[in-house]
Amino acid sequence: MAEISSGFLFAAFILYLAGTFLFGGSIRDKRRTAAGPNRWAKAAVAVTITGFASQLGFFITRWIASGHAPVSNMYEFTTFFGMMLVLAFIIIYFMYKVSILGLFTLPIVLLIIAYGSMFPSYVTPLIPALQSQWLHIHVTTAALGQAILALSFIAGLIYLLKNVDQSKPSKKTFWLEAIMFILIMTLGYILITTGFRLADYETEFSWIDKRGQADTMVYHLPAIAGPNEWKLAAEGAMKPLFSLPAIIDGSKFNTVLWSLLAGIILYGLFRLIARKRISAVLQPLTRKVNLDLTDEIGYRSVTIGFPVFTLGALIFAMIWAQLAWNRFWGWDPKEVWALITWLFYAAYLHLRLSRGWHGEKSAWLAVIGFAIIMFNLIFVNMVIAGLHSYA
Repeated sequence: MAEISSGFLFAAFILYLAGTFLFGGSIRDKRRTAAGPNRWAKAAVAVTITGFASQLGFFITRWIASGHAPVSNMYEFTTFFGMMLVLAFIIIYFMYKVSILGLFTLPIVLLIIAYGSMFPSYVTPLIPALQSQWLHIHVTTAALGQAILALSFIAGLIYLLKNVDQSKPSKKTFWLEAIMFILIMTLGYILITTGFRLADYETEFSWIDKRGQADTMVYHLPAIAGPNEWKLAAEGAMKPLFSLPAIIDGSKFNTVLWSLLAGIILYGLFRLIARKRISAVLQPLTRKVNLDLTDEIGYRSVTIGFPVFTLGALIFAMIWAQLAWNRFWGWDPKEVWALITWLFYAAYLHLRLSRGWHGEKSAWLAVIGFAIIMFNLIFVNMVIAGLHSYA
């Protein structure tokens, strides 16, 4: 069953990749009949829906294999989040029929799925804290809400690529390029992790944790940064260039350094070949974008995603917390960042409706909101200790 499940996910990945090229063809063709989108767009949507069905097959077969909703670790949740992002895109696409939204959404979905695939994929039993029907009620609804909100980021990114003047450097071009660099860095992380995984690289260190106790730590990438008071368990491995304090997880920090290094190299190669910023290269794709419609898509994504996120990430979460720990709120890091996310998007709606923050201001807010979602997904889950550290 595990092999079948993985096959469904791989097929979905290939179909999303094909959908990306088809949406690109739709942008280049630009022929639109009275009946609606051109044939490239129709084919792209059909392929995307097929990919979603394949990924849904992955989700169902993995649920059958594990006996519980497959959203209990980073591999499962991240791939599920990617699936929900595709579902959100399909819904919004049939509302607006904007092909360029697919051209930018599917590559981000591909990055999300590839990123999730870097985590251990084997099926494990649920820990006692997660053995509840509220697992799939709370987590799936929260992921769907985040995915719909993420579409506002994609619409905002398209808006900024179209609207920001690329003819001269500015603060706007700097921050827009910073977004591109983060996406490239994610790709760098995937490539570097895959490479060393294929090489079956592993190094073990003995170190002293923050309680002053001896422990072991496994590195799956060559050690640039070593753990506190490290000692190599086996000779011949690369020695760290420097040591970290005990409060920092050396393996995870080392992975961040490798991702940053790989991102810098990939970005540098791209700039060397293209001789211009990535955002300047992408800008011609947005030449015929309707800014008002793109702004409306971003706003509509928030108005749909915000109540779904409120229901899943806050209300359902508090009900589960009351049943599990006899309290609605406990200031766990994940709870705090869910609240921060909710407050941010509440502020987004307030600024848009009461202060008239439309257009570019709204687009920048959508970008910041997605950054908060990603921080909550990656950093809070992986680095900050709390009740959600299982992920």
